[in-house]
Amino acid sequence: MNEINSLTPRQTVEKLDQYIIGQDDAKRSVAIALRNRWRRQQVPPPLREEIAPKNIIMIGPTGVGKTEIARRLAHLAESPFLKVEASKFTEVGYVGRDVESMIRDLLQLAINMVAKEEENGVTGTAEQAAEERLLDLLLPPVPTHKPSGSVSHGDGKVISLAYNDVFGSDAASIDSHESAGQTREKFRKMLHSGELDERMVELAVSSAHPQGPMVEVFSSSGMEDMQSSLKDAFSKMFPGEKQTRKVPVPEALEILKKEEAQRLVDTESVTEKAIRRTEQSGIIFLDEIDKIASRGGAGSGSPDVSREGVQRDLLPIVEGSTVTTKYGPVRTDHILFIASGAFHLNKPSDLVPELQGRFPIRVNLHALGEEDFFRILTEPQNALVKQYTALMETEGIALTFAEEAIREMAKIAVEVNRKTEDIGARRLHTVMERVLDELSFDASERDRQPFTVTPEYVRSQLSEISNNEDLSRYIL
Repeated sequence: MNEINSLTPRQTVEKLDQYIIGQDDAKRSVAIALRNRWRRQQVPPPLREEIAPKNIIMIGPTGVGKTEIARRLAHLAESPFLKVEASKFTEVGYVGRDVESMIRDLLQLAINMVAKEEENGVTGTAEQAAEERLLDLLLPPVPTHKPSGSVSHGDGKVISLAYNDVFGSDAASIDSHESAGQTREKFRKMLHSGELDERMVELAVSSAHPQGPMVEVFSSSGMEDMQSSLKDAFSKMFPGEKQTRKVPVPEALEILKKEEAQRLVDTESVTEKAIRRTEQSGIIFLDEIDKIASRGGAGSGSPDVSREGVQRDLLPIVEGSTVTTKYGPVRTDHILFIASGAFHLNKPSDLVPELQGRFPIRVNLHALGEEDFFRILTEPQNALVKQYTALMETEGIALTFAEEAIREMAKIAVEVNRKTEDIGARRLHTVMERVLDELSFDASERDRQPFTVTPEYVRSQLSEISNNEDLSRYIL
């Protein structure tokens, strides 16, 4: 897999359009940022290191697609992606999390991603090795000398009577004249055909909670990594004990596959690739960045001083620095930062100037209207209408929505957003749940007949709530 995706900006926008309605300006901005990463890789090395990513600030109300755009972009780019709320960090010296912890979290995600890819790459070899180990467990070893409880045949072959203990009546299927190899192949076929799925085997499994001292580090900031490092150190000093469990054959096979895949993967190689991927293609989504901006005209009270402190701590990470992790140093120079915020009570210019300069691209996302809601309900690949239709299909109910019914739900969602708090497209989840509440509850007891959601049905389910503003505040 290429570490940097080579999609053109137009292709990226087309793929984002499959899941996100509208917000074309934001899609164009992130598509260009993604393509610039690929372009930077084509530049000769001396200049390549000088080209910094053009970080983005998305400005818009909640529920208009800011997070979804960033998340889908990372999925398209197959990049390590971390979403953090800027407000969870506090100035160094106060109780809270150190801003460097987000780089460590991003690296851990990258390691998990690369390890999974590497394990998938050795799946075939791991399956073969796991099968051989399982057959070793299923078939008692053939002794080299004649033990008690065994039968010797004229051709010199010795068959252990332990087969009777392990397989019971199945032991009759073993021809006493077969060699050990032939018997092994017979049980391999039984394993493939599922004839042994009900059998239990004893398997040594690593304890999920290795014995050793409990390690807990209490600190305001900057010490999150120490606790993890200490735990790793003690886990090596006190390795987890093996526990023998009886598990069904299919479960044993899966456990052995996982063990073999992990054994075949080079841990050092995974770490090196993960660090490189984090540095070159990592994406961090800083949500609610407006919460750490000073409020215009609010003076210089202590809350604003604390907010500015968080910005100062973020600045070196966004500008480009080296963060120490337990896996090694990670440079942040080429990590793409996408920030977002509603900026109701302030504006991007209220951020400290240095931080503003590290987010050169600003894009506005508009509030969603009735037509947008209708499209959100029907067009994306993961549209709510498609989701609920699939859910009801599991109960044998063919659920369909009349177009006017969908428009009615979109209209009500817009009205509720206007009357109460505007939470954008998230309101559609609440509306849909309320409309289908009765059907969802009774679906398993209904006759398997088609069910059509009509405009009248929508109004009957929602009219009383949507018309009562006080009630809709609590329910919708």
